[in-house]
Amino acid sequence: MCRPEHFTVSYRINPWMNPQLPTDTSLAVSQWQELYDTYRRLGIDVQLIDPIDGLPDMVYSANGGFVLDGKAYGASFTYPERQPEGPAYMEWFGANGFEVVVPEEVNEGEGDFLLVGDVILAGTGFRSASDSHAEIGRVFGREVVSLTLVNPSFYHLDTAIAVLDPEPVDGVSNIAYLESAFDDRSLAILRERYPDAIIVSEQDASILGLNSYSDGYNVVIAARATGFERQLRERGYNPIGVDLSELLLGGGGVKCCTLELRR
Repeated sequence: MCRPEHFTVSYRINPWMNPQLPTDTSLAVSQWQELYDTYRRLGIDVQLIDPIDGLPDMVYSANGGFVLDGKAYGASFTYPERQPEGPAYMEWFGANGFEVVVPEEVNEGEGDFLLVGDVILAGTGFRSASDSHAEIGRVFGREVVSLTLVNPSFYHLDTAIAVLDPEPVDGVSNIAYLESAFDDRSLAILRERYPDAIIVSEQDASILGLNSYSDGYNVVIAARATGFERQLRERGYNPIGVDLSELLLGGGGVKCCTLELRR
């Protein structure tokens, strides 16, 4: 995670961002602290990367890479405003004992790569180039399933899909997703692979309710995503709501602020 000490919205690279609206950095920090404290209460070991002045989106650490089997596949950002984040995160990975793979293709880390069981779901359409899907498959030797995003408000895969079961339960890992975020081909794939998935409403998705973290039982979600909260409870999960409304002004939520380090 990365404390949002320099958070502001000074440019516009997604539909959520509006530089004309004021942002409150201190509020962003206190809301982020609530998320950090929630993870600590759940017994999660949280590592921090130092924020860098001039990189206000560095708080969205999920975009900094994809880490699996002790190997860190670095990010190569689409927009110039965020491109310095890639080397910063790769430097941190290397200093903390991970084997660093410098990307050749444009990708935005766990924003567009989600591990579901042994499969990597990979998003494209707005940020990560489709060529990065083949590259990450070569790096990790895992099956990669390409999905195309079509709604600019859900420009990263982690805004449109929530991984509910990081490890398979009775051989199955489940997800939740927003149908309207995907093209027809991708929807057909999701419906075939995850017939018991939770289908989240437009209302809950519109506050990045799907941008969440799950350990397989506890699911940390946007506090205002009350419909998704109810759906999770009905399926036997324990939803935990956190208010990240200030960070939503930059287009990020719970998962955006969370990069999973899988050794």
